[in-house]
Amino acid sequence: MTISSKKQRVLSGMRPTGRLHLGHYHGVLKNWLHLQNDHDCYFCIVDWHALTTHYETVQAINVHVWEVLIDWLAAGLDANKAHIFIQSQVPETAELHLLLSMLTPLGWLERMPTYKEQREKLTDRDLSTYGFLGYPLLQAADILIVKAGVVPVGEDQVVHIELAREIARRFNHLYGKDENFNTIIQQALARLEPKQAEQYSKLRKRYLEKGEPEALQKAQTLLKYQTQLTTVEFEYLEGYLEGKGRIILPEPQALLTEAAKLPGLDGQKMSKSYGNTIMLREAPESVTHKIRTMPTDPARIRRTDPGEPEKCPVWDLHKVYSKPDVKEWVQKGCRSAGIGCLECKQPVIDAINQELQPIRERAQYYEQNPALLQDIVAAGAEAVRTEAKKTMAEVRQVVGINYRGKVD
Repeated sequence: MTISSKKQRVLSGMRPTGRLHLGHYHGVLKNWLHLQNDHDCYFCIVDWHALTTHYETVQAINVHVWEVLIDWLAAGLDANKAHIFIQSQVPETAELHLLLSMLTPLGWLERMPTYKEQREKLTDRDLSTYGFLGYPLLQAADILIVKAGVVPVGEDQVVHIELAREIARRFNHLYGKDENFNTIIQQALARLEPKQAEQYSKLRKRYLEKGEPEALQKAQTLLKYQTQLTTVEFEYLEGYLEGKGRIILPEPQALLTEAAKLPGLDGQKMSKSYGNTIMLREAPESVTHKIRTMPTDPARIRRTDPGEPEKCPVWDLHKVYSKPDVKEWVQKGCRSAGIGCLECKQPVIDAINQELQPIRERAQYYEQNPALLQDIVAAGAEAVRTEAKKTMAEVRQVVGINYRGKVD
C-alpha cells in the first residue's frame, strides 16, 4: 500500500439513547452532512460507551441503536459517502483499548473534568467502575484505530481529544524507534526525487533549529503527495520531521463545532431529560400541538397586551427558522399587540414541519426495510475493520506480540 493524497479523515460518534430530536439535527447532524461531502468520514454508534453508564439497564440499547441509525439516514447521512458502523462490530477497537490501557497513567484519567462532573451529576448510578473511568481511553481507541486526523467536537469535549493526542504521543515515543529506524529513513529518502529529498531535509532543519511551524507544514505537505512511499516509510519520515520516531498512531486534532443554538420548547437547551423536544420523526399534528402550547412572554396575559419577543421562547425558534421579513413582523406585531401569540407561532410551525417532512419520509422507508439497515452497518464495519486490522498489525508488531514469525 502507498500513501496518496486523500481527503482528511474524520471520526465522530453518538451514544444510542433512542430517537433523535431537532437539537441533535442542528447541533451535530447538519455538520456531519457537510463533512461527508468533503472528508473521509467515519460515523459510529458507540454502543460500548452506552454501557459505561448504563451497564445495569442494557435492554434498550439494541433498540436504540437502530433508532439512531434510522434517524441518521433520514437526516441525510449517506452510506455511499461515509462509513456508518456500530462500535462493537469492530473488535479491534477493544484490543487497542486494552493495549493503550497498559501505558496510560491512571492520573491522566482521574484528572478528566468530565469524570468528576458526571459522577456528581449521575448520583443514581454506581459509577465506581473502570469502564466509566476509562471511557475517554476507549474514545481515544475509537479515534486512533482508524487514524482519524480530525474529530468534530464541542468545546467541552476538547479535553478528550487532547487526551487522545497525549496517548498517541506517548505510544509513539515508546515504540516509534527501533534498530532499523535510521536504515528505513535513508531508504525512504532515497525513494524521493533528489530535489524533493533536498527540500525535505532543508525544511526539517528549519523546523528543528528555528522552530518554524510553516516549515513543518510545507514538509508535511510535500510528504503527502509522495505516492512512491510505502505506509511504513511515510510514517517514519513523518516522525523524523519532528525529531521523533515513527508516527504509528497519528495525533488527532479537534475540529471545534459551534454549540447547538436550537432551544427546547421551554427556552432551555433541547433535551429529552427536560421533556422539551421535537423529535425528527414527530408527526405534523404533534409539532403543531407542541408549538401552539409553548409558553410565551408572561406579560401577554390578554391578546391586547403588548409583549417583548426577547422574553419569549418562541422568538428563539424564530431566530433559527424565520426569514428577516417574518422576524420584523414578529418584532413589531408582538410589541404593539398587533398579532396574537398563536399568529406568531404559525410561521414556526410551518417551517419546522417543512424541514421535517423529507426526514419523516426517509425514516418511514428505512423503518420498512430493516434488512437494509443491517446491510449498511455490515458494510460500514467491514470497511472500518480493513483499516483497523492494518493499525493493529502495526501496533502488535511494535509492542512485541506479533507471533507470526518463526519460533527461535
